[in-house]
Amino acid sequence: EEEDPGLRDRYGRGPWGHYTLMARRLVEAGVSFVTVDMPHWDNHSKIEEGHGSKLVHVDQAVHGLLEDLTERGMLDDVLLVVMGEFGRTPRLNTGQPGIPIPGRDHWGNAISAMVAGGGIKGGVVVGATNDKAEHPVDRAMKPGHLLATIYHVLGIDPTLNFNDHAGRPIPILSEGEPIRELL
Repeated sequence: EEEDPGLRDRYGRGPWGHYTLMARRLVEAGVSFVTVDMPHWDNHSKIEEGHGSKLVHVDQAVHGLLEDLTERGMLDDVLLVVMGEFGRTPRLNTGQPGIPIPGRDHWGNAISAMVAGGGIKGGVVVGATNDKAEHPVDRAMKPGHLLATIYHVLGIDPTLNFNDHAGRPIPILSEGEPIRELL
């Protein structure tokens, strides 16, 4: 409620806009790592009511954040990563136990991520899937590539190890190189 009403409108007046605006306020106050969770995002069925109606709210919140960070001169100091932990199957299933409505399952073969700020090159698309989003056909990468890019931007040495409770070294990154097209 302490923010300008126009700025609140820019982010969106729903929970996703409020959470994203709160994230900007936390970063501005010096918090170095913030996660914004988008509750009730995951839809397996009722696809026509699913992500499509939610994308407009995510788009507004992310746009509001990027515009706000730019105006405040903070975008180069903040790395924004927008992603989920999996994609969706390219084909509808026949329903799930207790949900007879066809939908889409989790799909790890083709995942998307958007990164911005933090010195990342803007307007770059890296990789592609086939026309059904079944699998990569160009510049296939693994999550380690994105994590290596994040570590690079944050100045974290990707060869670091941490010892587990038994004293065994555990690497913070077991595979992946920074995505060169973004740097």
